[in-house]
Amino acid sequence: MRFAYKTLWKAIMLKKTSAVIEPVLPRTLSPFAHDTISTTDLPIQAFTELLAHHPGLPACHFGGLSLSRAELSAGAASSASYLISLGFAAGDVLAVWLPDSPAWLQLFFAAASMGVIVVPISTRYKVAEANHVIELSRAKGLVIATAFLDYDYQGAAASLKSNNSTLEHILSVDINAGLINYEAVVNSFESIASTQLPLITFSTSGTTGHPKLALHTQMGIAKHALNVARALEVRPGDVMLCALPLYGVLGFVQALAALAAGAACVLMPVFKGEEAAQAIERYGVTHSFGSDGLFERIFDTTDYSLSSWRRGGFTEFAGLGQKICKKAEQDLNLLLTGLYGMSECLAIAATRYPHDDPQVRALGGGSPVSTEIRIRVVDSDSGLEVAEGNQGELQITGYNIMTGYLNNDTATADAFTPDGWFKTGDLVRRTVDGFIYLARLNDGMRLGGYLVDPSEIERFLIQHESVIGAQVVSVKKPGTGDVAVAFVRSIDAQLSETELLTYCKAGIANYKVPKRIVFVDEFPEKPGPNGVKILKTKLREMAASELSV
Repeated sequence: MRFAYKTLWKAIMLKKTSAVIEPVLPRTLSPFAHDTISTTDLPIQAFTELLAHHPGLPACHFGGLSLSRAELSAGAASSASYLISLGFAAGDVLAVWLPDSPAWLQLFFAAASMGVIVVPISTRYKVAEANHVIELSRAKGLVIATAFLDYDYQGAAASLKSNNSTLEHILSVDINAGLINYEAVVNSFESIASTQLPLITFSTSGTTGHPKLALHTQMGIAKHALNVARALEVRPGDVMLCALPLYGVLGFVQALAALAAGAACVLMPVFKGEEAAQAIERYGVTHSFGSDGLFERIFDTTDYSLSSWRRGGFTEFAGLGQKICKKAEQDLNLLLTGLYGMSECLAIAATRYPHDDPQVRALGGGSPVSTEIRIRVVDSDSGLEVAEGNQGELQITGYNIMTGYLNNDTATADAFTPDGWFKTGDLVRRTVDGFIYLARLNDGMRLGGYLVDPSEIERFLIQHESVIGAQVVSVKKPGTGDVAVAFVRSIDAQLSETELLTYCKAGIANYKVPKRIVFVDEFPEKPGPNGVKILKTKLREMAASELSV
């Protein structure tokens, strides 16, 4: 195998440390949910066996088309035969530049049966961004849609092929046709019965620079899908609304958890709030996971019943966590919980649970979904673990951690501690049974000598009746240090900066009160695979301009 991650993976899995936070599983779940999947009792020998049980149940619904698990499995086998006829073998890379569709899942399971590595590409990418992924991954093949959102994928693919000598094959797919029909080229082949092979990458979603590709194994993905399904009570016959794209780690994990549990996926190539609400009513959706802004758009629709929806989780990008949790519980009898995850450690690595206090349940973080995922919180300066109630960097070890960044040994080495733990770069507060996500380490603010989480100020501002969105950043001012600036969206054109500053002074510590409050119509944003991300870097530039720094 040409990817030198096997040794690193073993080191991560075998390294032991005693000072860690063990996961606390939910008291309200069934006994089945407590039985997390361990390395020694993974109930499959080959990844594609995830589809073997409940063959008659639906695997996915897409544009009025429903496909069974047996149909998806058979389609994956025919696709694998076709890829073999083209010369694909274990260790090769297949880039998939497709929107969510049955064909996406078909090709994914086909690649898994062969030991081929899948590298998803965001459908929001243009040719230059896609070229970076192709070049970095050294992809042998690229799958594109014949048509999607009026983008010229054929022209882009031709350009990519001319620029990358490793790219030998371009495969075009009509996503609206359901499964790809490869019957004419089916050849018999034997599925690779190993869960130890590398399987899929996820692009890091930083707001600056080129993305890296976090590589995960078949074992890691299979175990996590099963554990997430258990922790979040996904059962055979349930229905998962997959409103986020499969090329992103949260959209992918929720889809695989559904399939591992025997539930069906409702695939949406493009998210629209009204269409999502319609799908929830039509298919009896029981679960969905997304971002706070995405759920707000679903809740804003009023023409469809959401009564079948019983569990959901979200990442908080827009500062609406408390608001949507309250609305979900009061209006829909729907339980929403905060989540934690990233490309390197997989989505839903940790979650809140039903028994958590409602105010806490909306916060990102929680406790791990498996006893094999261990976390610790360390002081960034000393490297020592912090006591309960204190803040530090979150570090994680377990089956869910990437083996490394594909074809980027330097970045891989920088991502791990000397004893093999992954450094998340996230600032969290340690709790008795897990952690509370606060911010990225470089987003934290030192105000008046105190380390302040910007989301704390944001949540307070959003409690004002006229504020519908808030983002807080800091700027270093010579002679003063960090100075906080709040950017606010308001429904009241008459609301003034002075009024909001007075509101802050009455409700939070003086050192947390922003120096300036700036009203904006929209926040600078960047679409990401797991939802729209606010560009904090751009906000800091705007804040510096406001303060003339």
